[in-house]
Amino acid sequence: MTNSSILQAGAQPASNSRSMGIKLIVVCAMAVAMTIPSFYVGALVDERAKRAGEVDCQISAYAGGEQTFLGPTLVIPYKTPQTSSDKLSLRHVYWIFPKAGSAVLKTVTEERRRSLFKVPVFQADVKLDGEFDLTGAPAEPPEGAELDWNRAEIVVGITNARGALSDGTLAANGKSITLVPSEITPDIVIGSNEGGRLRLMLLGAKLDGLARPNTGFAVTSSLRFSGAHRVAVLAYGKTTRLSAQGDWPNPGFDGGFLPVSRTVTQNGFAADWSIPFIARGVPAEGPRDSITGLEATSLGTSFIEVADPYQSVSRSQKYVLLFVGLVFLSYFVFEVTTGKRVHPAQYVLVGIAQMIFYLLLLSLAERIGFDWAFLTAGAATVALLSINAAWVFSSRMQGVRALVSFTLLYGFIYLLLRVEDNALLVGATASFLAVAATMYVTRKIDWYSQWSGVPRPEIGPQATPGGTQLVP
Repeated sequence: MTNSSILQAGAQPASNSRSMGIKLIVVCAMAVAMTIPSFYVGALVDERAKRAGEVDCQISAYAGGEQTFLGPTLVIPYKTPQTSSDKLSLRHVYWIFPKAGSAVLKTVTEERRRSLFKVPVFQADVKLDGEFDLTGAPAEPPEGAELDWNRAEIVVGITNARGALSDGTLAANGKSITLVPSEITPDIVIGSNEGGRLRLMLLGAKLDGLARPNTGFAVTSSLRFSGAHRVAVLAYGKTTRLSAQGDWPNPGFDGGFLPVSRTVTQNGFAADWSIPFIARGVPAEGPRDSITGLEATSLGTSFIEVADPYQSVSRSQKYVLLFVGLVFLSYFVFEVTTGKRVHPAQYVLVGIAQMIFYLLLLSLAERIGFDWAFLTAGAATVALLSINAAWVFSSRMQGVRALVSFTLLYGFIYLLLRVEDNALLVGATASFLAVAATMYVTRKIDWYSQWSGVPRPEIGPQATPGGTQLVP
């Protein structure tokens, strides 16, 4: 064997060795590559969320869905001459809202389940009072209009009549009348395509001799309906007051106006609204077109599920690169401080364990809620990664270090999911500190040096049969 061939044979192991700097680059690239499986986990989360949405729609439809109520309003049919012929006429409806509207809303909620999915539904008892002052009415009738006061009705509106639990009633002057679909205008659609449309079914009652020009009267309507997710009352009076009470511990107040006062406890909520005429932005009376804008005056209460497992799991996936990167970085720090090499396949196994963590988190969150699911799946994954570190580095001490490090890391990720608006600040700060700590721990490492566990053949004075001397 020639001297050159022996030299080449001796140099081969050294060329296959890698510096610690190259290994760090490889580890970072693997961390980025391990985020690819997270997209498949995300697709699974979306599929489960879609299925939950379908079940939600089905149960909500049976219960009545989101319900919006319109309080007692006077509607009067009128005629106007048709421009093409004086003999024909068009029938229209003139609306007069009460001078003052006062509503009391009481809800009782429950969660209805189908398989793993649950939907909050409610039963609402609604009392809607209206005080009418018809002095000077109609104030601005359409040109040539002839109001038919004999056919006037008091109507109340409801989004979905399928949610009725009993017949609605209207009381006035000591008489109680059962509400039936209005003969004058059975339903109404208000709003626009841009701002949102609201369709109301109108239930009416005729009050013989009660509604007359320049008179005043008061009525009370009582309704009992079921629904799901949200209940609201439109600001139906020139001045409207609403008092809402319920046993749902996590309400959301929404719509056109927020309550002037509210109290929320674990046992339920209470809220009060007061909407003056100037804030309502809808005329006190007028033809059908004049009530556009009433849909924006809803005084709503939503029954919110605080812990949506799919939304929480989806949020946790946004930090998957940070998650995997910090775990890989921890393993790399263990690697360079112990001098024991870790094969890329072992990093892949660690990454797969973290992807399975998301599957555990999703499957458990559907059953026991996100918080307990994160605790269970996180504890199992931290234990596995820590035991794996003890196996890989052949050291119980490294296993303990891994247990402490990964417990802090998973706790940090959970905190990141709970701080919501401050998540970006907390995540950026923690990432900066993690990199700074890694720089400090590895500050004395020669990144160009070879791993201590790799043998290095050296040329020396020991003779060989071919005349060349090698030192083992």
